[in-house]
Amino acid sequence: MEIRDPVHGSIHILEEEIPIISHPLFCRLRNIKQLGLSECVFPGATQTRYLHSIGVMYIGERAFDRLFKRHTTNGEVDRLRESFKLAFLPHDIGHAPLSHSSESVMPPLKKLEIDRRYLPKRDRTGDLDRQATHEDYTVKFLIDDHYHDAFKAVEERWGVKRSAVAALITGNLECTSNSDYFAIEGIDYFPLLHQLVSSELDCDRMDYLMRDSYFCGVSYGHFDLDWLLDNLTVCIVDGKALLGISERAVVTFDDFLLSRFHMFLQVYFHYRSVCLEQLLLKFFKTSQGEYQIPADLHQYMKHDDHYLMSVLRSSSNPYAQAVVNNQIPPKVCESFNQGQLAQLNKVRQYLEEEGVEYIHSSSQGRLSRYYHDSQNYHPSILVVRSITGVKEAEYTDIFKATDLFEKFSQAHAVNRLHFDMESLNFSVRKKIMQIISVRPVDGQGE
Repeated sequence: MEIRDPVHGSIHILEEEIPIISHPLFCRLRNIKQLGLSECVFPGATQTRYLHSIGVMYIGERAFDRLFKRHTTNGEVDRLRESFKLAFLPHDIGHAPLSHSSESVMPPLKKLEIDRRYLPKRDRTGDLDRQATHEDYTVKFLIDDHYHDAFKAVEERWGVKRSAVAALITGNLECTSNSDYFAIEGIDYFPLLHQLVSSELDCDRMDYLMRDSYFCGVSYGHFDLDWLLDNLTVCIVDGKALLGISERAVVTFDDFLLSRFHMFLQVYFHYRSVCLEQLLLKFFKTSQGEYQIPADLHQYMKHDDHYLMSVLRSSSNPYAQAVVNNQIPPKVCESFNQGQLAQLNKVRQYLEEEGVEYIHSSSQGRLSRYYHDSQNYHPSILVVRSITGVKEAEYTDIFKATDLFEKFSQAHAVNRLHFDMESLNFSVRKKIMQIISVRPVDGQGE
């Protein structure tokens, strides 16, 4: 089977994989937009989780073939290759309508009744009262019987185990009882493969940056994918394989990081789509249960973008109608530094004192969510330096090879206030303008 992708070109799907992408569970992703409400800002941003998932698998396949090219094809390598590919294909099946926008109305995790073996380490004990996430639904779908028949062909040909696929997605090797499943010639390749699923240099990011840039009609997400993949390498440390890149590709890696950072500032944190999300949240909070995401998986499969939008259209809730009609209150205040934030907070406090309704959006993002946690759970990517005449290469932690992590390690927040300035009386408007017009001194406020 061949799929024509506007980003990657022709993507070939193996016969044994067709039942997986043809299953109603995976086809549901055709109706889940990749960027949720961003379509209201970038009309071309109609790309779906369906094609994104296939694109991520394509990049993952290329990365695997680059890293394992020295291995002759055998049963172990083929099983690992297919398991790795399938960690990408269903990785988004748990996404709720409008992607991340509606996760706030997911049920408590305990209602999903997931076997604790498949949960993150932090959830192995306790009462599981935290709110479920789309990752939890993904694991639930994957390990329950809903998807079992679709995996029969890959299980019979390569010996792929759904528990091993879940392990790669969650990073929890305890999902599978076979500790040697990811071993080849005595080397444990699980850390490396999971890094390509979730890390600074994972295939998910590689695809969504290129795809979102293409469909939004912007250039921020461009980077040299071919050079990045060609310079991936395997680093063996204490019998475990870790992901590495050649030192000659560090500049390309920097470009990859900056592409993501710029996409967050210019696309993912666009004031209009963020404000629409805040209006959607207000609808969820004030609609008295008009919309709730079910824990039952059969019911959950009905919930896609069209389902949620039909609920919003039929609702008399003013926030629902604002989302449907793409109508947001005017943006009055915006802060990019501490001085501007101090002024914005003063306006916000004054609005509360006067009983004026407003929308406050705070878009916080880091260049890296792994930077501060690199010594704990997430193994770092290694930079490989080969020296002429020296047999063994030198390894350097990626965080030491580039200064971008240090430069952008602090949270970058954009805060905004939206409200109808024209509807306020003259004295209130005047006071607000007085607060806004005070120029911050040395970035610290007045």
